[in-house]
Amino acid sequence: MVHARVTYADLVHPATRRSAILYDAALVVGGSLLVALCARLAVQLPFSPVPITGQTLAVLLVGALLGSRRGALSMALYLVEGLAGLPVFAASSPITGPARLMGPTGGYLVGFMLAAFVTGRLAERGWDRRPGSCLLAMAIGNAAIYLCGLIWLAGYVPHGLVLELGLLPFLPGDLAKLALAAALLPAGWQLPRE
Repeated sequence: MVHARVTYADLVHPATRRSAILYDAALVVGGSLLVALCARLAVQLPFSPVPITGQTLAVLLVGALLGSRRGALSMALYLVEGLAGLPVFAASSPITGPARLMGPTGGYLVGFMLAAFVTGRLAERGWDRRPGSCLLAMAIGNAAIYLCGLIWLAGYVPHGLVLELGLLPFLPGDLAKLALAAALLPAGWQLPRE
């Protein structure tokens, strides 16, 4: 039986300190690259400065798979990559680097760190083992992204339109992403281990 405080990444964690550091570093880099790859799946809505992307699913999965510390570090690295001008943010906008982080979607991007940490912490406590609790963990992580994103977006859109432009259009797609994660993660824990 797997005890709490174990994520998927911990199942094959190396025993030696040097190997463990390299393993953790590879996971952090890999998580940031997964989010960057999923940012390529982007659709710009004509009425909102916020695009629909695959990033949120990737952020939540990275948190759940890597755990709170590695997940948050992975998202911090993702932000550093974006600040350095690497093309890791959503492909729907030509704006890159610090200008992108300071723009209307900057709050969502910063919220990725909080979401990965929260989702990872819940996964460490076993919330990713059953579909219902996994769905709830993913919803809480997604709410962290929305919280940061909507607070920031409110400074860029007309008063009273923040929910219409930054939340409501995204709920159906996010619910589908959360359901997918809630189906996949618990199923992985049911696979036999040697």
